[in-house]
Amino acid sequence: MRILLLEDDRSLGATLQSWLQMDGYAVDWLVRGDQAAAALAGHDYQCVLLDRGLPGLQGDAVLQALRARGAGVPVILITARDTVADRVQGLDLGADDYLVKPFDLEELSARIRALLRRDARQPCGVLEHGGVTLDPAAKRVTRDGAPVTLTAREFAVLHALMRRPRHIVSRAQLEEALYGWDEEVESNTIEVHVYNLRRKLGSRFITTVRHQGYGLAPA
Repeated sequence: MRILLLEDDRSLGATLQSWLQMDGYAVDWLVRGDQAAAALAGHDYQCVLLDRGLPGLQGDAVLQALRARGAGVPVILITARDTVADRVQGLDLGADDYLVKPFDLEELSARIRALLRRDARQPCGVLEHGGVTLDPAAKRVTRDGAPVTLTAREFAVLHALMRRPRHIVSRAQLEEALYGWDEEVESNTIEVHVYNLRRKLGSRFITTVRHQGYGLAPA
């Protein structure tokens, strides 16, 4: 799962990026608001963490432009503006949540999980296919009701496939779900993760379409 972080405080940004990567997310970090539009147009994000006080283009303007385009990606405003009026304004602009700096990193993770649970693009937040159930917020997978232990990147590959159960997902799209901009892409990592997922979920659960990518076998 991929997150866009817009934060101009480089110390805080580095801390948040590192924390979220350890939490299993691919994180793209930008320090200017006027860079947001290109990133949002070019990538499929499951959440945006947005500082209100950004150079280039204020966070409020980024949020307004995002909602004006009809984009429904969940947005958490992260800001030092802490009055009730500030919170009301931010939520009225279209934010899904509002977190005042300084905040606890565990709370940030919990708020992201809460947004994923109620993301309208994923009914009930839980995905199911062929006896396999994936809960993106709890990062939990079961097969026929039994828990399945996955690494963070195996989970990300499975999530990318289960979000598009009737489509072929290319290698590039899977790499998009696994890696942020500053992370090195390993040459055979997708094949390794697919192999491990087949071993854990069944050899026929994921199909390979030559020269195109991977998909889920018909349920």
